[in-house]
Amino acid sequence: MISTGNPNQWGHFNPREEQIREDIENGICHVICEDGVIHGVFALCPGEDPTYGYIEDGTWLNDEPYVTIHRLAGDGTVKGIFKCAFDYCRQFVSSVRADTHHDNRVMQSIMEKNGFKRCGIIYLKNGSPRIAYQWCDTKIVT
Repeated sequence: MISTGNPNQWGHFNPREEQIREDIENGICHVICEDGVIHGVFALCPGEDPTYGYIEDGTWLNDEPYVTIHRLAGDGTVKGIFKCAFDYCRQFVSSVRADTHHDNRVMQSIMEKNGFKRCGIIYLKNGSPRIAYQWCDTKIVT
C-alpha cells in the first residue's frame, strides 16, 4: 500500500501479528493459494460489524444480513486477490460490506469494478474514518 500512495492505512506494522492470530483462532482467516503457495489473505467476518452501525454522508443499500471483508492483503505477485475473495463470499451470501482508507485508491477502484457501491463514511473504534462500500445481489436490494 505504501508504494501505491497509501502510507497511512497500515504503515509497516498492520495488521498486527496478534490480530492475525486472533483471526485464525476465530476461524475467519482465509488464504488464497495457487499451487500450494499463499498469495493472499483476508478476514471474512459474519454478522453485524459494530463500526458499521453509524454511517454518515450516505446510507447502506439495505439492512439484510451481510458478511464483511477485512484485512485483505496480497503478496503482490498475483492479480485478482480481491475478486477471488469476493467470488468466494458470493457463493454463500447476498450482501457483502467492506471499507477502506481515503488514500487507498487501488482498493476503491477494485471494489467499484466488482460492483460495490460507495455508501458513505464509517468510523473505526479509534475514530479514524473509512469509506464504506456494499455489494448486494440486485434481486434483494431494498
